[in-house]
Amino acid sequence: MDTKVISTNKKAFHDYHVVESLECGINLIGCEVKSLRKGEVNLADSYCRIVDGNLVLINCHIKNYDKGSYSNVESRRDRRLLANKREIMRMLGKVKEKGYSIVPLKLYFKDSLVKCEVALVKGKRDYDKKDALLKKDAERDMQRSLKEYAERK
Repeated sequence: MDTKVISTNKKAFHDYHVVESLECGINLIGCEVKSLRKGEVNLADSYCRIVDGNLVLINCHIKNYDKGSYSNVESRRDRRLLANKREIMRMLGKVKEKGYSIVPLKLYFKDSLVKCEVALVKGKRDYDKKDALLKKDAERDMQRSLKEYAERK
């Protein structure tokens, strides 16, 4: 199986603790798929909501395909995610608890199909974000030191 990542939601990893993730299909129109192949998508402010038993991706910006005319649709329209009803209901039960949300983490091609990885997340506090940045900087410094040490030998 060949997977090619189109876009990741880096802001989600910074703002939330990922509790569990789920792979979903996404209901798209042809021009949207062509835009995705060019990588013209932004997941930064998008989120998911459960409406009438369906998982819906809200506020995801997929740029209009420049060669599409009448078949182009609104770039920020709501898109239905294709997931199992049992998984959706399990997530709905968790979202009703305080502090949990559903956020898309990445869009990718799995063979020729577009998939969306959504996650059940819990918000981070400011001090958690600072700790994560400090840990990331320390890891980067350590890797840099190891690389310099290996080059000296």
